[in-house]
Amino acid sequence: MAHDSNLPCDGDGRCMICKIISPAEETLTCKTCVTPWHLNCLSVLPETLADAAQWECPDCSDLICSNAPPLTVSSGFEPSDKLIAAIRAIESDGSLSDQDKARRRQQLLSGGGSDEGDKAADAGKEIGNDGDNDLLKLLSGSFNCHGKRTCAICRTTIPPKMASQPRINSSLVTAIRMAKMTKSNTAFSGPHKPYYSVLNQNRPDKAYTTERAKYSGKANACSGKIFVTVAPDHFGPILAEHDPERGTGVLVGETWEDRMECRQWGAHLPHVAGISGQSDYGAQSVALSGGYEDDEDHGEWFLYTGSGGRDLSGNKRTNKTQSFDQKFEKFNEALRVSCRKGYPVRVVRSHKEKRSAYAPEKGVRYDGIYRIEKCWRKPGIQGYKVCRYLFVRCDNDPAPWTSDENGDRPRPLPSIKELENATDVTERKGTPSWDYDDQKACWVWKLPPPESRKHANNEDVEDDGCKRKARRKTQMSVNERLLKEFSCLICHKVMTQPLTTPCAHNFCKSCLQDTFAGQAFMKERTCEGGRALRAKKNIMKCPSCSHDISEFLQNPQVNRELMSVIESLQKQTKEMEENAVLGEETSNSYQKNDNVEDENPDTEVNNMNLEVDQSVIKIKQDLKQQEYDEGKCFEPTSTEVEARSKKDKHDDGDDFA
Repeated sequence: MAHDSNLPCDGDGRCMICKIISPAEETLTCKTCVTPWHLNCLSVLPETLADAAQWECPDCSDLICSNAPPLTVSSGFEPSDKLIAAIRAIESDGSLSDQDKARRRQQLLSGGGSDEGDKAADAGKEIGNDGDNDLLKLLSGSFNCHGKRTCAICRTTIPPKMASQPRINSSLVTAIRMAKMTKSNTAFSGPHKPYYSVLNQNRPDKAYTTERAKYSGKANACSGKIFVTVAPDHFGPILAEHDPERGTGVLVGETWEDRMECRQWGAHLPHVAGISGQSDYGAQSVALSGGYEDDEDHGEWFLYTGSGGRDLSGNKRTNKTQSFDQKFEKFNEALRVSCRKGYPVRVVRSHKEKRSAYAPEKGVRYDGIYRIEKCWRKPGIQGYKVCRYLFVRCDNDPAPWTSDENGDRPRPLPSIKELENATDVTERKGTPSWDYDDQKACWVWKLPPPESRKHANNEDVEDDGCKRKARRKTQMSVNERLLKEFSCLICHKVMTQPLTTPCAHNFCKSCLQDTFAGQAFMKERTCEGGRALRAKKNIMKCPSCSHDISEFLQNPQVNRELMSVIESLQKQTKEMEENAVLGEETSNSYQKNDNVEDENPDTEVNNMNLEVDQSVIKIKQDLKQQEYDEGKCFEPTSTEVEARSKKDKHDDGDDFA
């Protein structure tokens, strides 16, 4: 192979030595491997133009001049001069396209014979004709082993430590296995199995009960019917218009036997979690059930502790010992979003909260609307930091524990002593979305409520549009799962400019560099007397393992093969979405036209009459405009008024005759 001082240009045309994109007049192409090289960075330059036309790169010249062992080709051995002859024969074949020539050159250099390569290519074409196997074709065409200790793309020598202790890239293994499973399922299992779902109107009034369930009705928590028409991410109270069963809505003080029935009436959907919300959207409801001993309940206001901080892995599902700090993420971040926006939060209290004087004696009770005024972090009772939230009641109905007939009025915030040592304090600065209106003397939405991102539970899910969306989501799930495997281990998003470390972990380039930002590769040391000591290497451990990647971080190179696969998957996903949306719009237009024809059998005759009417109107308008220009007319005639009225009715859809 070529010496390190002789390196070609990469796929972007950038010289691997001087790191600049060489112009065309400074680029020299090898006649054998058709690889571009930067002319100014070559150690030996061609003497004449004839030599430049017949120039061979250092890689190809080493194959002929060196005494290295022959390259394995197919099942036998072939000398290097025959390999060069085979490559030149491929280049001189006019019946092959540039893509076919590149593919055959790659097969020869990677150890595959021409006959077998053609068969493999033909098999690949047959597989490629099937649209369901494009993913496997994409992956198999991007990752090939070349059996050398130099990079097949940039010619850089692989570090001996990495070559002696190779690591398997688990993300690529999972993606390739997934693509192969998709191929085998398509080839042998036939069509996809149908997906069946139970409509909300067909669900039972109570959750399913089985003999194995420890408690009655707890076997399938989400199997019961939802009685209200609000979406799962609905903010604020559940009014009478959302209650087709009773016509009253969910009233303050209403109680249920357990969290399952509470879920069926939409007051608090999760049957286990204490917070219902989304980190980028806000929290809709919380449940006070004695989960954290830091909670303080004062009725009209209470201090609520966020979620997390406990090890619930394995058989520790009921662990109540905190083992690490809570952070503003996931459900905790959802509560903070509701604090900043001033969203109304529904609150339910459970009888399991034994320390509160406001908890019900049994079951679960809906206690109305509260608003989060502040949130912060502070060390909890068990020593680790917890997220804290100040809830203040702001409902139009009185609380269940008072005899008042009126709801809440704006009240001053209570004094919280723990705020003195709190960190990450968040307060609302703008106008709250849910606030008290002095003129109406009630709590109303001052700002428009957040638009729901989910469908209501009782909507007609049998609609063709919803069915098509569900089918499109199922068809795209393979691409989405593959893209998920190519996610950064730091930001957990699809990688941009992916880096593969020597320990075979994948990260975004920006994420990995930001992790070690400000850290020097060498650590300067001095002794107590001020004498300088020898600098020590700074250990930089991989964010996913204990492997030192400091040498890799000095000159990290983007994994361009992995980046091309990610870009191809994203492109396929986008094309599938556009095609699905286009097909849906076309289908809707056909259905709309069919409905119009069914409603009015004389559509064709009516269209002809409309065309005639429009022609007459156009002629009259032209004559009228001519008269107006000549100064003969300043007001519209009765005929023009009638024609305009008829045209307006037609545009509004009130007149079809």
